[in-house]
Amino acid sequence: MSDAVKPDPSDECLTREEALVLEFEFDAPPAKVWRAVTIPELRERWLPGCDLAGTEPETSIPGEEVRYRMRESEPPFRESEVIFKIEPNVSGGTRFRIIQQACVTLPQPANSNCCVMRAAA
Repeated sequence: MSDAVKPDPSDECLTREEALVLEFEFDAPPAKVWRAVTIPELRERWLPGCDLAGTEPETSIPGEEVRYRMRESEPPFRESEVIFKIEPNVSGGTRFRIIQQACVTLPQPANSNCCVMRAAA
């Protein structure tokens, strides 16, 4: 296991909690692991679509990283983001990292200096 990853404040999924990080080394090449996490029929075996908020990835960097949004099946239907990072290891296999963090939508302050568009009278 490795240390928790601090969330990037620019991410849509903002958190106040640290992420859960799992790291694995596989003998399989990165391309094979990539297919297992991105092809729905293969992904369904270990990450069912019913656990996802949407079956399509939120973002993807082909061959390197894919992000899915997960949703609990029971109230209060909490959401989390799971990130799969894939990179080759020194033995020709794959270093596979799973990073999961709870999604917490932070309220916008009233004085956020955000532009408000109004219709002309």
